[in-house]
Amino acid sequence: MPHIETGRRDYDLVLFGATGFTGGLTAEYLARHVPDGCRWALAGRSQEKLEAVRSRLAAIDPSLAALPLLTADVTDGASLLAIASAARVVITTVGPYVEHGEPLVAACAGAGTDYVDITGESEFVDAMYTGYHKKAVASGARLVHACGFDSVPHDLGVRLTVLQLPEGVPLRVRGMLRARGTVSGGTFHSAIAAMSRSRQTKQASSARRKAEPRPAGRRARAVARPPHRDRKTGLWLVPLPTVDPIVVKRSAAALERYGPDFEYAHYVAVKKLPVMLGGLAGVGTLAAAAQVPPLRRLMLGRMTRGEGPSEERRAKSWFSVRFVGEGGGARVVTQVSGGDPGYGETSKMLAESALCLAFDDNPETSGQVTTAAAMGEHLTDRLLKAGLVFEVLESEDIPSAQQGSKQRRERVRAVDVHGPARGGPGPLPLRPSSGPGSRAYVPRRRPS
Repeated sequence: MPHIETGRRDYDLVLFGATGFTGGLTAEYLARHVPDGCRWALAGRSQEKLEAVRSRLAAIDPSLAALPLLTADVTDGASLLAIASAARVVITTVGPYVEHGEPLVAACAGAGTDYVDITGESEFVDAMYTGYHKKAVASGARLVHACGFDSVPHDLGVRLTVLQLPEGVPLRVRGMLRARGTVSGGTFHSAIAAMSRSRQTKQASSARRKAEPRPAGRRARAVARPPHRDRKTGLWLVPLPTVDPIVVKRSAAALERYGPDFEYAHYVAVKKLPVMLGGLAGVGTLAAAAQVPPLRRLMLGRMTRGEGPSEERRAKSWFSVRFVGEGGGARVVTQVSGGDPGYGETSKMLAESALCLAFDDNPETSGQVTTAAAMGEHLTDRLLKAGLVFEVLESEDIPSAQQGSKQRRERVRAVDVHGPARGGPGPLPLRPSSGPGSRAYVPRRRPS
């Protein structure tokens, strides 16, 4: 089946779910940042609610008073196919995705339409791979899940780390997350739904492992040690059972630059042991309660979908993910950081992912792909310009048994996020890599 031509469609972007909390923030971001000439539209179930969102956007840009509104519902496959067939890229914030996401993925895979979401539900991602990856490869669609805080900072942060390390050697990277923020009703509902479906999650993962080919002659793994104290930082590290390490592992499998044997470990970092123990107890209690239908309904009833933290609370929220990478006798410490992780930065990452797919010269890929594999260089550039921070904090040679001294490079605040410059250590400018001569060059090719 040949790839489907999408260049002459009615819209460059369609945002589905614009009337929800995160969808509304994404719409506002697009209103401020779409390039001139971008053709975009809002989609959702309620015409009345869509009109209210459009009125809000018109206060940002009066020309958006005429922004097209498309009515569609996840229970109406024909309406979703109409949206997918009219757009080059579809953005969706309608969750929980395991309940509401599949029909739109199916429509985009069939229509050759690029798709982005903010799911953190590994069951959904795995089920969409087994159900629609081959169909999307055939149509030319790029299905890019987890384009928000799950999992852009982790996926692109590991990519940044890998590009500072030698090529062609085994690499080990670990990520340590620290954050402050609050959750919306939609996020809470998605989290409880995921906790209540551990059996289905394992089944979806097993089905994917059987269907997905392994990289030839290479290995990519996501691993985790039990909770422990990191000797260098003094922080307590707790393995995070999120979709992030799974996404990183899949980027490593897709990109040869990650070396012949890649390993990633993913943790949340806290300063004090009681905080760690309290967090573990809290998550355990929620997970146990989610297995009991009456308790699950009681918890879900305490937060309504569509509600979220105030602008004042979001302004006080922040995140940082520090990565430590080692391999080939080198060690590097990098960091990705930003503001409100769950909403302000997530809407920014989602919108920029869609704009990147629509307008940037990305590697030629199709099927279910990760942000690092589909648009790593260009999406990193976009997020830097949008205010996220990608930085190299330390870079050093690890002394061998014969080496008595260690050379530490000066900490840099501005870094070439596509790899070291050919001159060696020192301050690195923010600029794209220069091609095959650069250590960071990754050939652009269609995955087999």
